[in-house]
Amino acid sequence: MPYKTSDIVDAVVIGTGAGGAPLLARLAKAGLKVVALEAGKHWNPAQDFPTDEKAQDKLFWNDERLSAGNDPLPFGNNNSGTGVGGSTLHYTAYTPRVHPDDLRIRSEFGVGADWPIGFDQIESYYDEIEHFIGVSGPSFYPWGPARKRSYPLGPLPINGAGQLMERGCAEVGIRTSPAANAALSAGYYQEGVGHRPGCANRGFCQAGCNIGAKASMDVTYIPLAMHYGAEIRPESFVTQLVKNDAGKISEVVYIRNGQEERQRCRYVFLCAGTIETARLLLMNGLANSSGQVGRNVMAHTGLQIWGEFDEDVRPYKGIPGALISEDMHRPKDADFVGGYLLQSIGVMPVTYLSQMARGRGLWGQELKRAASAYNHMAGINILGDCLPYEHNYMELSDEKDSRGLPKPRVYFSNGESEERMTAHADKVMRDIWAAAGAKNMWAFPRNAHVIGTCRMGNDPDTAVVNADGQSFDIPNLYISDNSTFPSALSVNPALTIMALSLRTADRFLAQG
Repeated sequence: MPYKTSDIVDAVVIGTGAGGAPLLARLAKAGLKVVALEAGKHWNPAQDFPTDEKAQDKLFWNDERLSAGNDPLPFGNNNSGTGVGGSTLHYTAYTPRVHPDDLRIRSEFGVGADWPIGFDQIESYYDEIEHFIGVSGPSFYPWGPARKRSYPLGPLPINGAGQLMERGCAEVGIRTSPAANAALSAGYYQEGVGHRPGCANRGFCQAGCNIGAKASMDVTYIPLAMHYGAEIRPESFVTQLVKNDAGKISEVVYIRNGQEERQRCRYVFLCAGTIETARLLLMNGLANSSGQVGRNVMAHTGLQIWGEFDEDVRPYKGIPGALISEDMHRPKDADFVGGYLLQSIGVMPVTYLSQMARGRGLWGQELKRAASAYNHMAGINILGDCLPYEHNYMELSDEKDSRGLPKPRVYFSNGESEERMTAHADKVMRDIWAAAGAKNMWAFPRNAHVIGTCRMGNDPDTAVVNADGQSFDIPNLYISDNSTFPSALSVNPALTIMALSLRTADRFLAQG
């Protein structure tokens, strides 16, 4: 039953991705009246997610964002998603857990920032999420703290790139493992949702999964939230957070069907992602007594090395990220801060060819020859830590978007640590591919997963929210997404975003 905008609901949740959907379900299960506002559509996967790469561009957040700095960040498909489920609609479903020392970068290296929570405060949430959404993974994983329970499903099949990476790593003495993926290797019954089918190895994880085998929020926590009575309002773009005389947010203003609407509420959970969360706060002049909103932008180092093989690789088949190594989490010969993991890459043709055209600068017959080798290509990439720097931040520009709102401008330049990490990884990955028999290798430098802008911490002078995600300035405002990360981590962020989401909900509910 939809709530009226004149009703005072218990909570408005802004955004339905990895940060918003889990807490939405938790609050609804606790009996709260909750409304989720989502800028994008509520897609029907079976009808709206065709096996057509370009047709799925609609799942990316394609509003223009301005990029600046020495290493300007690409957005669109390297960015948040549009639709109920957010960026989980097109994430690659890698779900490694964070390492305890990832949360203590400053204590370990003397730079960056420590997290205000330890591994022990999120470990139980990792376990809960893995078993609820159905993570497929190995029975033994050689890195990080031992699990209290094994993954609920066995690993997905290793695709061509993963098999070649496994072969090369064995030659050079690097351990590998099937990756943990939030995609079902077999049919799975999910509480409050029902049966989801196993992965068909269609390879469209970087776009939308049309059968619901990939654990995007639209087929996991969103149905659970709706089962417990939450209302989802798609195509509702939030523009204002209105404070009352007591200094609390009392209304959320949004545009739906071209009309301005206002939802009255007791609490707001802002879960719109690194860029949109900070932009909304800056536009409204809220929660920024620290001056840290928009600061501390980070983006994972993500160098890719591609090689051509005699084997028929067929890189579009299977789960894109099938094989992983975390042997470089803290390499002994490191001259950089933190560490990185190695992942095999599956890729769809348009994505690969557009990337290759930019990365190699080929033209004419050389470009044709390189394009015709697509089915024989395999890639490895890193996912590495990134430090927060003063020179990396987001601001509101003078340019207006189609809604008449200021476009965000994001400044990003890799620091010395990130450049050294990339150089280290370049050699490691080239050695792996050489051992596996690659020829015509080429590199594609990149940064992925934009993180930061609303840091969590214990000090209101240097952080935007506390360890529970609660604003220091506005007591009924919480933030739950990757904007709150104090450090980038050396693993993919999705599982940790979900874990923080559930923790924030539980801490909020415990306050009564």
